[in-house]
Amino acid sequence: MSAATSISLALSALALAPAAVLFAECAAARPSRPGAPRPVRAERPSVVILIPAHDEDGTLGATLDALRGQLGAADRILVVADNCTDDTAAVALRGGAQVVERRETTRRGKGFALRFGLDAIASSPPDVVIVIDADCRAAPGAIDALARACGASGRPVQASYVMCGEAGSPLARFAFLVKNDVRPRGLRRLGLPCQLTGTGMAIPWTLLDRIRPEPSNLVEDLQLGADLARAGFAPLFEGEARVESTLPQAAGATRAQRTRWEHGHLATLVRMVPRLAATALRTRRLAPLALAADLAIPPLALLSLVQCAALAVAVAALAVGAGALPLAVAVAALALLAAAVGIAWLRHGRGVVSARELLGAPLYALRKVPLYARFLVERQRDWVRTERDR
Repeated sequence: MSAATSISLALSALALAPAAVLFAECAAARPSRPGAPRPVRAERPSVVILIPAHDEDGTLGATLDALRGQLGAADRILVVADNCTDDTAAVALRGGAQVVERRETTRRGKGFALRFGLDAIASSPPDVVIVIDADCRAAPGAIDALARACGASGRPVQASYVMCGEAGSPLARFAFLVKNDVRPRGLRRLGLPCQLTGTGMAIPWTLLDRIRPEPSNLVEDLQLGADLARAGFAPLFEGEARVESTLPQAAGATRAQRTRWEHGHLATLVRMVPRLAATALRTRRLAPLALAADLAIPPLALLSLVQCAALAVAVAALAVGAGALPLAVAVAALALLAAAVGIAWLRHGRGVVSARELLGAPLYALRKVPLYARFLVERQRDWVRTERDR
């Protein structure tokens, strides 16, 4: 095999593997059935809803309103007012929550706020901690579904977390839907674990007492899910629980949020996929390997760019006399990606993005090239709050 064939085949295989996993997840996913009877669950454990909040006085009130009617007799809400310069603490108190204030401007970010909140409840811990972001709305019944699923399984449980409303790009909302709802539904149907997505995640206190969020990670949720999976407690998806938010309207805020999410995802992918795979080999457990395969799927825009690059290299290699195998693999990878996106749109996404808008996905991906280039030369390492419209 020539060098050109080997290089082209390696790049094509790199594009094929995540596309195949994505296709399997999307093909397995089925939409929820709102009227379907729900199975009787185990006894409801006690819950602390932990809300990390930095300057969220404009959104926190609605978040608390959506939660109060879902509390059990033994439940409580704890808001961590993290380095706030507004009325977040006062809004939390008026909304019936307990409040702890954190002042440490040199160590900022959601991970630090979560650690501070967990330390605050350690003297009187609940059975389950449910993390809800201050700009999210828990749909009716979400807290009960999460608490019971977590109590019954003894494992972390992740809700469906989606972006609603008209703010932001429809393609961005669709990509978010695929990542946080469609793919986890497919994994659950296949009997496999999912990633944690930062909000709407329920974790037994006994696990959090051993494994705390990594405060310096931009995507502490992905890191925590991987750490829990390596310890033998891979997260489960609970489609009956739904948490909603909205994308920011301002272009600068959208760009900052996307950079933090995607740079953090890529950094965690590079670091944790080999560790999860090694854990699976050492312990002979499928769950860490499944989580590694899911985590290895890059953002959809980046995956499509990688596949186009693999196809271009395969065509060029064929032109200089290399074999046709790399081109066949690259075409198969593109076909799997297109099929996965098509299935996800037909079953789940037609109310989020129109067919015409979906056809603009290549241009959407091209616009994100600078974001991925910055990951190589100027990676975002510090947490930056997403500015929200009030």
